[in-house]
Amino acid sequence: MPLFVEVIAIIVMMIVGFFVAFLMMFLLALFLFPIERSLSRMIWDLTTPKRPPAQQSSFKDFSKKHN
Repeated sequence: MPLFVEVIAIIVMMIVGFFVAFLMMFLLALFLFPIERSLSRMIWDLTTPKRPPAQQSSFKDFSKKHN
């Protein structure tokens, strides 16, 4: 086999290997995305601050008291 054919074959194999590696990383990220999303949602639910209790009086009540 001529030398230039071997060089072209090696270059093509390296390019294909490069794209296969990135395809595998993409498929791994695609597979792990739902797991990461559920873990992220769980962590955000644990770290959200508690909401303060709703006020019992309104602004009108406040203005009536202080007139």
